[in-house]
Amino acid sequence: MVEEVLKYTLPALFTFLATYLVMHKFLVNERLKLKSEAVRDNQKIIAPLRLQAYERMVLLLERIQPNALVMRCQQEGMSCSDFQLLMLKTIRSEFDHNLTQQLYISDNAWEQVRMAKDGCVLLINRVALLVKPNQPSIHLSKLILETMMTEGKDPTVKALACLKDEIRELF
Repeated sequence: MVEEVLKYTLPALFTFLATYLVMHKFLVNERLKLKSEAVRDNQKIIAPLRLQAYERMVLLLERIQPNALVMRCQQEGMSCSDFQLLMLKTIRSEFDHNLTQQLYISDNAWEQVRMAKDGCVLLINRVALLVKPNQPSIHLSKLILETMMTEGKDPTVKALACLKDEIRELF
């Protein structure tokens, strides 16, 4: 009687086990396929956002370059101290406006952008110490441009290069 039961149950168990293993493998493969499709679909959405973030970071760096700031913020009748404050406020505003873009760029690129911003602020503050606060702003403008020319350093150059390199790698 036991032999009779085993004669029917063992083949059924083997059939069940084989079916289970085949179905399990099939379902695992299906999950992987769905996951890769989801990743591919996400890339279609994320890639344009990432590219836009890199574009915005390049624009930010171009806008906070000291020579660009001097040209954009210069106003007749402004004192050096007012001019310094306006440039610093402009840098801070531009940076704050683009803070969320760090989600879409690499940590290294964000760090380079942040260091460029800090470098611009440092340059403006360092040069502003060399002029009298109540002098016309043209003195500070001239000194910033001269300092950049003599030192040959634009705080944004390294960050711009980093962003361009990453864009080349991504796309």
